[in-house]
Amino acid sequence: MPLVNVRLIEGVFTPEQKSEIIHGITEAMVAVEGEALRGVTWVVLEEVHSGDWGIGGKALTTADVHALQGQVPASVAG
Repeated sequence: MPLVNVRLIEGVFTPEQKSEIIHGITEAMVAVEGEALRGVTWVVLEEVHSGDWGIGGKALTTADVHALQGQVPASVAG
């Protein structure tokens, strides 16, 4: 039974995108090991607080990720 643990910065992905991530990872596991694995593939999404994720010695925030994606944060856009 595979357990795939994915860590994400909170507020970056919508609930719909999270569902797509879970589906896509499950499909990848099934493609490798076969259909029998579908029912026993666990995918866990863990959200890390904005600013609690560091890259290159710098804390990365939700706003930083949105900037990388070319998006305006919802708090600014609305």
